Amino acid sequence: MFKRIDHVEIVPSDFDRSLKFYSEVLGFHERERIPIVGHPPLGEIAYLDLGDTTLELLSYDTLEPALAKTPHVGYRMMALEVDSMEGTITYLAEKGIYPSLPPADAGGSLRAEILDPDGLPIELRQW
Repeated sequence: MFKRIDHVEIVPSDFDRSLKFYSEVLGFHERERIPIVGHPPLGEIAYLDLGDTTLELLSYDTLEPALAKTPHVGYRMMALEVDSMEGTITYLAEKGIYPSLPPADAGGSLRAEILDPDGLPIELRQW
């Protein structure tokens, strides 16, 4: 019946800045970019792939403020599996990105967190 998560949608405050972050820093590849005509306030969609994972960035003309940073009902974050936590942290530091939560033992794996340009948390996990 259900096979897998098809994609995750993100509505960034700055579409181009987030597109650059997810592609140039995290290595997602732009599969398709679609201008949306006649359905305001939605203006554009970009599909970004990383392995068999797809991220859908949505560009809106007007946006409401983000949810509170404190725990709240809803999705919390996406997680990216990494080959080497040490290598990933070093690579990200070269790009000026530092962990919001440093690497720690998570009982059989290493776990860290970074933030995207809008402060959305992204978990890094080395199994």
